[in-house]
Amino acid sequence: MLNKIRELRKALGISQEELAKKCGVSRQTVNAIENNKYDPTLALAFRLARELQITVDGLFVFHEERDL
Repeated sequence: MLNKIRELRKALGISQEELAKKCGVSRQTVNAIENNKYDPTLALAFRLARELQITVDGLFVFHEERDL
């Protein structure tokens, strides 16, 4: 699942550490989500969206890989 976390976080001037603290996770978790290596739980997705002042569906883009 692709996301706009890094882009929005930087626009708001928030570090990964600050965002992580506000969402109750580690900085490494935020980094992994930003780099599309980890999909957050639904609860965490809502916390991230709230802190980044966007809707969940605006923050995440479902990207389905297909065999062609």
